[in-house]
Amino acid sequence: MAVPPAFLSTAVKMADDGGGARAEVLARTEAHVRQAMSGEGTGHDWWHIHRVRQTALRLAREEGADAYVVELAALLHDIADHKFHGGDETAGPRAARAWLEGAGVEDEVIAHVSAIIAGLSFKGAGVATPMHTPEGRVVQDADRLDAMGAVGIARAFAYGGSLGRPLHEPEQPPEAHASFAAYKASTGATINHFHEKLLLLRDRMNTASARRVAEGRHRFMERYLARFHAEWEGEDGMDADGTGGDGDA
Repeated sequence: MAVPPAFLSTAVKMADDGGGARAEVLARTEAHVRQAMSGEGTGHDWWHIHRVRQTALRLAREEGADAYVVELAALLHDIADHKFHGGDETAGPRAARAWLEGAGVEDEVIAHVSAIIAGLSFKGAGVATPMHTPEGRVVQDADRLDAMGAVGIARAFAYGGSLGRPLHEPEQPPEAHASFAAYKASTGATINHFHEKLLLLRDRMNTASARRVAEGRHRFMERYLARFHAEWEGEDGMDADGTGGDGDA
């Protein structure tokens, strides 16, 4: 499948600098992922991958992480998401490893990328998900930033709608899931997901660079929820200044 030049990886564009073999791996990986995930309707589509890759590479530059490992992990992090593979947590790392082995990637890079993908996901309010390398921390932050702010709100409702979940059930309180099993089994309304995951992400960022971005996206979600609940009760949702609560303090 042909990939428009505008979306070729940064490393591909620098192939003339001596990174030809790695550039080819990145180009093939991007085309593979783009073909596999284009048109997906739950918010875990190619454009999610694109955004995470772009953010992760920016964070990698700021944090001094290995851009090659970061880019491969960002591209492949959702190639076999457990949510769409019967809850199998090994599906993603296994699929990534198989692809990278077929592409002739070095063993140590394969192991590193697979480990990042295995440990990346949010697993519940009560479950720690530490990343042990700068590359892992950068990719995890980029993925979590894409679950926040305006895009994160859109993705939350796209995913909830794909599962037939209600927007909001006022009599169903959010849960603080103590285990990954409990988190995976959750069937709550989409508004609960904000409290069960999205509003927790700001304080779980690994890097200073991501924390700066997360702060603004967190405040945006808080304003959105305030207006959502006002409108839910039949109020107009407007502040005294007529901004609707959308302006920064």
